[in-house]
Amino acid sequence: MSERKATVTRDTLETQITVSVNLDGQGQSSFDTGIPFLEHMLDQIARHGLIDLDIKASGDLHIDDHHTAEDIGITLGQAFAQALRDKKGIQRYGFAYVPLDEALSRVVIDFSGRPGIEYRVSYPRERIGNFDVDLIHEFFQGFVNHALATLHIDNLHGENAHHIAETVFKAFGRAVRMAVSADERMSGVIPSTKGSL
Repeated sequence: MSERKATVTRDTLETQITVSVNLDGQGQSSFDTGIPFLEHMLDQIARHGLIDLDIKASGDLHIDDHHTAEDIGITLGQAFAQALRDKKGIQRYGFAYVPLDEALSRVVIDFSGRPGIEYRVSYPRERIGNFDVDLIHEFFQGFVNHALATLHIDNLHGENAHHIAETVFKAFGRAVRMAVSADERMSGVIPSTKGSL
C-alpha cells in the first residue's frame, strides 16, 4: 500500500482544529486540545491502533468542552477518509474486546461508506474529573459521520467510569487497526461487491 497519511484543518466560529494522521505509524501522538482526559483517550487510539496522531485544537472551552470534543471527532474522521482514499486492499472490518480490571468493552467497525453508530455505554457517574461522559458519544458520532464508517460500541461490564471509557477507546483503536490493515488476498481490490465504498 502507498503511504496513508492526511492532514485536515477545521476552522469555525467555535473551534480551530488541525489533525494529522498516519495510519501506518508507530502509535506516536502529540496533543494540544485543552481537554486532558480526551487527550488521554486519544492516546489510547494511537497506541493501540498503531496510528500516529497529531491533534491541535482551540475552542470555546469557556462555555464547555462540547464543540471541541465533537469537532475533534469530525476532523479525525475527515483525516481517516482522506488517508484511506478508495480503501483498496484493506480488511474493511475490525473488532476488539478489551478488558481493564472489572470493565469490558467491545467495538466493531466497518469502513462501509455508510455512517452510523450504535452506542450502548452507561457510566456510573456523569463526569470523569471535569470531563462530561456524554461527549464520548459526541466524539464518536462526529468521527463516523465524516469517516463514513459504521461503528458499534458496547460496554459489556463495568463499575468504574474511567475504566469503562478507557476500554472503549482502547477497543476502538484495536478495531480500527484491524480494519485499515492490508488484506493480502484483496490487494488492489475494493472490499465490496458493489465495487466501491
